[in-house]
Amino acid sequence: MQSVTTTTGLEVSMATTGGVRGDLNHREKLIWELVALSPAKSLWDLQDVSIRDVVKRTWKALLQDRLLSIGAELGFWFAFAVFPALLCATSIMGLAARSAPQIYDHLLKYLSLVVPQSALGVVMHIFHQTTLHSSSGKLTFGLLTTIWSASVGVSAVQDATNAVYKIVERRSYIKARLQAIALTMLLICTVTLCLASLFAGDFLSSSLHDRMHAGFMSGTMVMVVRVCGWLLGAAFLGLSLASVYYWAPDLRKPQWHWITPGATLGLIGWLLVSIGFRIYLHYFNTYSVTYGSLGAFIILLMWFYISGLMLLLGAEFNSELEAAAMEAKVRREGTASVVSQSQQASITPAA
Repeated sequence: MQSVTTTTGLEVSMATTGGVRGDLNHREKLIWELVALSPAKSLWDLQDVSIRDVVKRTWKALLQDRLLSIGAELGFWFAFAVFPALLCATSIMGLAARSAPQIYDHLLKYLSLVVPQSALGVVMHIFHQTTLHSSSGKLTFGLLTTIWSASVGVSAVQDATNAVYKIVERRSYIKARLQAIALTMLLICTVTLCLASLFAGDFLSSSLHDRMHAGFMSGTMVMVVRVCGWLLGAAFLGLSLASVYYWAPDLRKPQWHWITPGATLGLIGWLLVSIGFRIYLHYFNTYSVTYGSLGAFIILLMWFYISGLMLLLGAEFNSELEAAAMEAKVRREGTASVVSQSQQASITPAA
């Protein structure tokens, strides 16, 4: 048990079961302990919370938690995992391409919307090379290597999200790695379903266009089916972010959120920055001049860095939003009352 003295001199006792880091000051430790023990049911309730204040807190925490450096670490691990993943994907598509040679071209077309063109050229080149030599042995090796390599990246995400929520890791190495592997497999499934949704939407819309007579209803149905495919793909991508934000950090009382402000910020930021990066490279591609033949891979690595950074930015925004909401609640209701509620919640089984 830990004694906490309020601003009025009242001393209350609070169980330190939140796992908050010990290097925080007294006030910060109290707030983050309350966040850990009493997670918000909804992150969209901005009562007494200023968005401007949350943005300032997020920027400050982004620098303090070294997320810019950790994003580079994630970019490395993503790049480390992409080629085993490519081997696995090309083995699957290579086996299917003997009867449907256009399938993988359609799937890679969706990636071309966000992946820089020169980097995608490297991916396409390796993709076509390995497709010609697909086998069940490559498929098994590629799948196992992909899961293990990607789980290392997820382990880095675990450490980063722990830093975001100011908590220490209490899971054993084996438990944390098993959870990372399970989360990796879940992410593989959700991303695959995302691409499949986009492909199914385009395929069904094309089929409707060929079968229905030209007219207003035909065009409307085609557009509706295509939009539904994109919305379903976005939903699976949002599910991926929700899964990371729920299972990656070692939270004592995690709260599931389908859609959060941080996930929305991370997803929109990722799309905008990726498209902006593509536009920049289209007009000012200095990477090839600086790095020569390695320019395309450096661009791919830079895109992975952007992706990892946007993922961490969403988590940071969610955590600072919860902390700001908790501070507002403490000011509104008093420290002793909030601590009492937190203690009660910690001993009451979740419904």
